[in-house]
Amino acid sequence: MILETDRLILRPFTEDDAADAYEYLHEPTVHCFACMKTETMEDARKAVLERAKDGKYYFAITLKENGKVIGEIDAMAETAAPDDKKAVLDTFSPCWMLNTAYHGKGYAYEAARAFFDYLFMQKGARRIYAYTEDYNVASQRLCEKLGMRREGLFCEFVTFVNDENGDPIYENTYQYAILKKEWNND
Repeated sequence: MILETDRLILRPFTEDDAADAYEYLHEPTVHCFACMKTETMEDARKAVLERAKDGKYYFAITLKENGKVIGEIDAMAETAAPDDKKAVLDTFSPCWMLNTAYHGKGYAYEAARAFFDYLFMQKGARRIYAYTEDYNVASQRLCEKLGMRREGLFCEFVTFVNDENGDPIYENTYQYAILKKEWNND
């Protein structure tokens, strides 16, 4: 699957994307991506090969003008009825990460808007929700620009990193969400 916007192409990852992915995976900017950190180009190659396995819900965000991978966006599909094995996968939790050199240019919004439209219109999403840490104001603004509402704050919700003593640092995390009936596809 390939999604196209005015400036971007969202497409499955390939092994050739390793160098571009290494640029943003080597030093993740927020703690929730700490587990994705790559130390070497070989780590980045393995990471993009793993991402390439899911071309339905995992996309490289590439610049249309030159094909450079500037980030990624993906979603996990789940059911609103976890105990019902026949329940429809109609709830999605997206995640986006952009190379810091491309922050502040509207690329994350452009990619997320196309991705949300894809999830709602082609993959049967009923609800999309996202988590963002309380210090990640840019991600909160993106959620709001996408029409998502802030549903709650989870205090000391999860930990991704430890402090200098090895103790976990717990993150305060906001949850945002939007329903298909609220999605405005202008």
